[in-house]
Amino acid sequence: MTIDRIILAVAGAFILISVALAVYHSPLWLWFTAFVGLNLLQSAFTGFCPMAMILKKLGKQPGAAF
Repeated sequence: MTIDRIILAVAGAFILISVALAVYHSPLWLWFTAFVGLNLLQSAFTGFCPMAMILKKLGKQPGAAF
């Protein structure tokens, strides 16, 4: 699995988990959803993603974006 696919999978999981937590626990979890979305948006334009840097250091195979 490439870095790109790992990042998309983790971001999708974080969004689904935070939405579920917002529905069943507290609406404040929607701030975490917004944070993940904004991070995805800025990485699309800048190419900077902290998780991608960590995965590179762990030896994961780079994809087209990172």
